[in-house]
Amino acid sequence: MAYQEIYQPLHTVIGSGSLAEIPGLAKRIDCKKALVVTDEGLKKIGTLKMVTDVLDKEGVPYETYAEVRPNPTCAMVRAAYKKFTEGGCDYLIALGGGSAMDCSKAVSIMATNGGDVKDYEGVNKSKVKGAPMIAINTTAGTGSEVTLFYIITDEERKVKMAMVDPHCLAYAAVDDPEVMAGMPPSLTAATGMDALTHAIEAYTANGHYPFCDGLALEAIKLIARFLERAVVNGRDMIARENMCWAQYMAGVAFSNAGLGMVHAMAHQLGGFYNMPHGQCNAMLLPHVMEYNKSINKKRYADVGKALGIPIDAMTIDQAADATIKWIVDISKRINIPALKDSKFDPKDVPTLAANAMHDACMAANAIQPAVEDVEATFMAAYNAE
Repeated sequence: MAYQEIYQPLHTVIGSGSLAEIPGLAKRIDCKKALVVTDEGLKKIGTLKMVTDVLDKEGVPYETYAEVRPNPTCAMVRAAYKKFTEGGCDYLIALGGGSAMDCSKAVSIMATNGGDVKDYEGVNKSKVKGAPMIAINTTAGTGSEVTLFYIITDEERKVKMAMVDPHCLAYAAVDDPEVMAGMPPSLTAATGMDALTHAIEAYTANGHYPFCDGLALEAIKLIARFLERAVVNGRDMIARENMCWAQYMAGVAFSNAGLGMVHAMAHQLGGFYNMPHGQCNAMLLPHVMEYNKSINKKRYADVGKALGIPIDAMTIDQAADATIKWIVDISKRINIPALKDSKFDPKDVPTLAANAMHDACMAANAIQPAVEDVEATFMAAYNAE
């Protein structure tokens, strides 16, 4: 095996009350002024104020940009970058789920490398480390606070651009389950399935190795035990905290091992129809697993065991099938919508599949598909009962 370099934030704080650590983390960076990047929803429900109150108490200067929306676009990144430069900011505090994190990572890279966000589509396109970022996660699923991935929608092409770049890694990650308690069940479900997809794709990616394997399997165990509890009762803090750990471990796992065909396809649904990323993953996951089963069935059996499926009396094929069925069943139990009930239109499949083939995540898939395979998988998800 070739040597492996492990990527993750320099500092991580997980657990109730960890927001209080933000000023101390900011002082370690030794910068002058933060841009807090978030969305209008978190501003309205008071989550932004929870953070700014902590900053105000310790006299930490900042500007805010609260205009991020799901599936952040190039225009949003440019607007946030303008606020960053005109406000005299030199580091970022990202507050939210994947959208706020991704927007902040893009600004971070532009702040030190110049150019436009589109210049960084692909793998390792920047030359120097981005501006420092403290990433405060408000969902238990995206893992964006720990990863070297960020996804920005090119609104002109209707394509999600995948950027993979260690220069965008956060300086510090903060996961406080208290800021997640108010998440609605639908968002809890979608982001939890996002975390499960991260773990499964990391465990089966062609770049997996033991460090990632261990994190991915432990994340799967925790998600199996605590996701439904968190969906049913958002104020179940034991469930929330364990989902924080699960999504963090899954994030580190996929950031290092890679992802695969689920994400390559899901990015197209998000970019083309502006659909929620976690839901897209959940809709596609069992069908991509079915496509990859011939190569991955032993690893799917391992996933099934981590999920708590009694696989010992099963053949490898039976265990793989049971694992895929478990994923179909939990998606129904937590009310993940079906692809056929979404904005998806079968006439768009050739475009979606062609774009998925060029997504940076596809390279890590266990099987390198033909475009016809991707088209068939989209349709299998669409026609699913």
